[in-house]
Order: sequence, then C-alpha cells, then structure tokens
Amino acid sequence: MMLPTHVLVGLALALPVAVAVPEHADIALTAGLLGGLIPDLDMYIGHRKTLHYPVYYSALAAVAAPVAALVPTTATIAAAMGLLGAAAHSVMDVFGGGLELRPWEATSSRAVYNHYHDRWLAPRRWIRYDGAPEDLVLSVVVAVPLLVALDGTLRVIVGTAVLIGIVYTAVRRLLPAIAEVLIAGYLLQAIPDHMLARLPTRYVPDYVE
Repeated sequence: MMLPTHVLVGLALALPVAVAVPEHADIALTAGLLGGLIPDLDMYIGHRKTLHYPVYYSALAAVAAPVAALVPTTATIAAAMGLLGAAAHSVMDVFGGGLELRPWEATSSRAVYNHYHDRWLAPRRWIRYDGAPEDLVLSVVVAVPLLVALDGTLRVIVGTAVLIGIVYTAVRRLLPAIAEVLIAGYLLQAIPDHMLARLPTRYVPDYVE
C-alpha cells in the first residue's frame, strides 16, 4: 500500500491513546506517524525486507502496549505507538501487491520478507497494488476521523497525506514507464556499476552483477 495510507493508519492507531491520555497525545500521535512511515525508508535498499519486520514488530508491540498501559510515560507510549505503527505497516503490505515494477500485473510472489521464518510472504492482493483506487479509498476512510479529531499541524499532515494519495493514485500507472525512460536513458550510462547493483531489480531486470 502507498505511504500515505501507512502514515494515516499509524496516526489512527495512536488516536485512542491520544484521547485517553491527553497529556501524552503529541508523543503518541507523532510516534504512530513515524512508525507508519519508517518501514518504507528501505524503498531502494531491500524494499519490504530491510526495515519490514511483520513478526518482530508485532511481537515487540504486543509487549510494549501493556507496559505503556500500566506505566504511561513519554518513553513507554512512544515505544508502543511506534512499534504498533511499524507492525501495522509491515503486516498491511502482505495484503497488498507484490514487488514487481507493474504490480497490477500480479507477477511477483514477494510481498514482505518474514525474517522469523527466513522467507518471503506472498501478496494477498486485497489491495491490488500501492496507489490502487481501493488504496485511496482506505486512506480517505482512515483520514476522516483524524480530520475531525485533530487540529493544527497534525490536521495539515493528514490533509496533505490525502492530497498526496490522490495525486499518486492518479499517476501510479504512468510511473513505471517514466522510471524505465529515466533509467535506460540516463542512469544506466551515468552511474558506476557498483551503484547500479544497488538499484532494485524491478528497475533493471536485465542487469547482471
């Protein structure tokens, strides 16, 4: 699923905590947002493997959440919400598309890497691909209560995430062709082999290291 969806879900998971413990609302919401965002920092470095840990994040969140409930401090709430957001992100990607350049073609058997079992989890494709219309619908549904409950900077972030999601959904099917033109027309000639080897294979399928 697309990054705006993950960020919004991270915020939504933290919203009940922000309401229940208002003195820790800012840290809970910020941690949830960052938890939803951070796994996708591996976009070009082993995407959905390097920073995606569906089992480990979930296990740690299951421990951190009751600790935060019993001892609600800045540190415990930040840890619980951050881990919960990251766990939700990693697990949600299993229900999306695969890692192929055009995920609507459904040719990839890889969704998220399961480090615990040392294997790739197959995509379920409930959300067919990141930026699919149903992905945008999910983002909007999650955003509505956030827009009602939040104000200030966080409300702006939610609105911006929805707008980014709308634009991304509109251009999603054009991006592979643009990437191929940029890579074939510029990057393959301009960057050294050791950097080329770091590009995701979906962008350079014929490259041999």
